Amino acid sequence: MARVSVEYKDHIARVTLTRGDKMNALDDAMVEAILAAGAEVAASDARAVVLSGEGKSFCAGLDMASFAQMGSVDPEQWLMERSHHDANRMQEVGLIWRRVPVPVIAALHGAVYGGGLQLALGADIRIAAPDAKLAVMEMKWGLVPDMGGMALLPQLVRSDVLRQLTYTARPIPADRAEAWGLVTQVKEDPLAAALALAEEIAEQSPSAIRAAKRLIGLAESAERAEVLLAESREQVKLIGKPEQMEVIAARMQGRKPEFK
Repeated sequence: MARVSVEYKDHIARVTLTRGDKMNALDDAMVEAILAAGAEVAASDARAVVLSGEGKSFCAGLDMASFAQMGSVDPEQWLMERSHHDANRMQEVGLIWRRVPVPVIAALHGAVYGGGLQLALGADIRIAAPDAKLAVMEMKWGLVPDMGGMALLPQLVRSDVLRQLTYTARPIPADRAEAWGLVTQVKEDPLAAALALAEEIAEQSPSAIRAAKRLIGLAESAERAEVLLAESREQVKLIGKPEQMEVIAARMQGRKPEFK
C-alpha cells in the first residue's frame, strides 16, 4: 500500500502522507516513501511544495511496531552511518525538505508528535489547525530526538522552551506552538492556507526563490563574511537575467510575470 502520494499542479507539488488509518505513523515503508518523495520533488521543476497528511493527524511519529523492532537491531549500525550527506536515513526524513531547493510548506493537524514533528520542522513554513497538538515525544519512550530535531529546533525556539519540550514530552496546543515559534501561523483550514501561500510563492521568479532558500539556509549557520559573500554571489546570478527582466516588465505593465 502506498504511503505517500505526489501530485503536481500549477507548479506546486502536493506531497501527502497517505497512511491515514494509522495516523500516518512512521514505519520503514513510510520512511522510504518520504525519502523517495523528497528526492522526486527536488529533481522536479516545482516552484513550491505543500506537505500534508490524510486522516485525523499529520503524523503521530514512529508506529508501535517500529518501537518493538528497536530491541532487535544494533543501534550503532542503524544510526551512526552518514548515508545521506551529513545525516543518517532517519534524520533525512526531516532534513530532505531543507535540501529540496524550493520552499516547503507543511499543513499540520491533529497529532504532530516525535518523528512527525521533526518531519514538519524540515519544512520552511508550518501552518497548523487549531486542533493540532505538537510534541517532542521521544522522552516518553526513554529516548532523545534523533531525526534532525536538535539541528532544527534551536533555530526556532528559545533554549528554555526547547528544554521543557524535550524533558517533558508534553504535547502543546497550536496557539502555544505559534507563540513559541514552532509553527508560523494557525489557520482553520491549514491545507487551504498552505496551498494559497504556495500559489503566491509560485508566482515569484523561480531562480530568485531558489537563490533565497539557499541563502537563508547558509545564513542560519555560516559566519558573517561567508553570508555577505554569498549574498553578492547569488545576486550576480540574478541581475539582468531573463527571469528578473520578466519580473520588472510584468510589474511595470501591471500583469503577472510569465516564466518559461
